[in-house]
Amino acid sequence: MKMTDKYCPKGEIKKLEVEMWNLKVKGTDVVSYNQRFQELALMCARMFPEESDKIERYVGGLPDMIHKSVMASKSKTMHDAIEFASELMDKKIHIFAE
Repeated sequence: MKMTDKYCPKGEIKKLEVEMWNLKVKGTDVVSYNQRFQELALMCARMFPEESDKIERYVGGLPDMIHKSVMASKSKTMHDAIEFASELMDKKIHIFAE
């Protein structure tokens, strides 16, 4: 028995899964997105049988300005995808600020 089954009623898990599918970066706040994504990914583990499924969902929530680049990087792990997206977003924000 998984911990989520014990502590999370089915209805709650459904709500979290819906949030997961609709999760997107708000503005340029990749940091908050990363945090929430990882929290949800832990609770909705059954949505992602493979790491690649999770990465695909993660990249899907990124803003257009970095989405294609992160996709093109073909990250093999969640960690790499998050790191790459965060660095890219920092660069973009830095460029906008100049």
